[in-house]
Amino acid sequence: MAPPKPFYDAGDYPVGESIGFLVRQLKMSLTRCVDSAMACHGLTDAQWGPLLLIARGRACTAAALAQALELDAGAMTRTLDRLQAKGLIRRTRSRDDRRVWTLELTPAGERAAAQVPAGLAHANNVHLAGFERREFEQLRAYLVRMIDNGRRERAAAETAAGTGTAAGPSRGRPGPERRS
Repeated sequence: MAPPKPFYDAGDYPVGESIGFLVRQLKMSLTRCVDSAMACHGLTDAQWGPLLLIARGRACTAAALAQALELDAGAMTRTLDRLQAKGLIRRTRSRDDRRVWTLELTPAGERAAAQVPAGLAHANNVHLAGFERREFEQLRAYLVRMIDNGRRERAAAETAAGTGTAAGPSRGRPGPERRS
């Protein structure tokens, strides 16, 4: 059996209609909607993700946050500096490894993090208006499938390059709780 024909061809690539372009447009629209909801809490797009991951116990170090949010260490450190300056997190040296700083929310950080899910739910619901439950589940499944395809491709490329750092398949989850 012949492999399936690719959906896109470089010769007539429809930039404005491509899945990648549309997903990017959707991501930008979701981000604007979440930013609007988070502005009254003083949180930016870069700040609410780390707060939520710390609050939910999914990451407690800068390195774990950077990996979960797919950011470089420098960008994560600057974000954590801002969160600390706002009084939302505190850093303490790890008892197990003095080179590592563990992160925890302050009471103000806990209050701020508690507001994030409502903003995320609102933004997603705005963008899913008019969808039936079945359509929502199909869209989610298609997106997870595309994410898994990309992770497999990245893992293969990293293995070929000898770095081997890509995450494996999402197993039905789109990854860490993240922006929108």
